Amino acid sequence: MARYLIFFAFGLLTCINGLCQHRLVNARSTVNFRIRNLGISVNGSFSGLLGKISFDENNPGAASFEATVDASSVNTGIGARDRHLKKPDYLNIEKYPTISFVSEKVTRESDGGYMVTGKLFIKDKVKQISFPFTAEAEQEGTRFTGSFSINRREFNVGGSSISLSDNLTIFLSVFADKY
Repeated sequence: MARYLIFFAFGLLTCINGLCQHRLVNARSTVNFRIRNLGISVNGSFSGLLGKISFDENNPGAASFEATVDASSVNTGIGARDRHLKKPDYLNIEKYPTISFVSEKVTRESDGGYMVTGKLFIKDKVKQISFPFTAEAEQEGTRFTGSFSINRREFNVGGSSISLSDNLTIFLSVFADKY
């Protein structure tokens, strides 16, 4: 489970010098995860995605990503499990209501995609991560798609368990409109 991206106030901005400002659109975005529990894949999601993106495919080195997801929105489809995930030994939503990501570097990859490196904030832990993503122009904005894996124990989520995998994968499909 990942503590994603920082809240931002949004103003009226335009594309300046080719670097376009985008606002994340929660209703058209997904933040999903998968983890193994008792040998079975458990899927879940988060909502409440907020943030901003500055991105120009011709100048990826100037790009930046900042986003936050509402940790209390964790949803695995089983209410009792979701309530447990919100408790202090997992996400501790009372003390850490958001999961955040802030980019530090974006590069173009040889396959035409991109690589982003930045800081992931979950609970009281901050870890640098890198992951590949694609950027596809859509009618009203851009869809950014990528995935990455983390070790939940590095973020003090869930403690030691013989039935729950330490590693989980986050799948992002983020729509951002231009403003």
